[in-house]
Amino acid sequence: MAHQRMAREISAGGVVLRRMQNRWWIAVIEPQSSREKREARGKTVWALPKGWVDAGEEPSNTAIREVREETGVNAEVITKLTDIKYVYVRTWGDGARVFKVVSFFLLVYRSGELGDIPPEMRKEVRRVEWLPLEDAARVLSYSGEKQVAKMALEWVSEHPEIEVAAK
Repeated sequence: MAHQRMAREISAGGVVLRRMQNRWWIAVIEPQSSREKREARGKTVWALPKGWVDAGEEPSNTAIREVREETGVNAEVITKLTDIKYVYVRTWGDGARVFKVVSFFLLVYRSGELGDIPPEMRKEVRRVEWLPLEDAARVLSYSGEKQVAKMALEWVSEHPEIEVAAK
């Protein structure tokens, strides 16, 4: 039997910080595709905005683009937080095992209205919310993204100067 190489996917996403009411908030999305899962478990799926890195695109630029497309806000990269790596089985097409790497970046809000997304994105994103950063590790649905939220919380506590940059 021929050995088949595992498919690879490279994505990037962002934790968008915004300072409001004397606390940090982050933009989270409820993906459309989560509806079946949500109804089965009776829980809303909350995730960080992310997507595939286009050919020749820097992952940090992917994070900025995906944040804009999926949340409606413009944000600027502050730092890279981490890479999450996992294997999943495609539930469509070939049913292949896929090795996935998602690079997550910490971004700061610059402009735009949350949820002001193009109509074609409504197929992917059911809704967008601001979530207090300190609640994110508990509220986000995926364990890797819970870890990313904890890292973001640690980062802001270690970098109080970010409050000036976020104004």
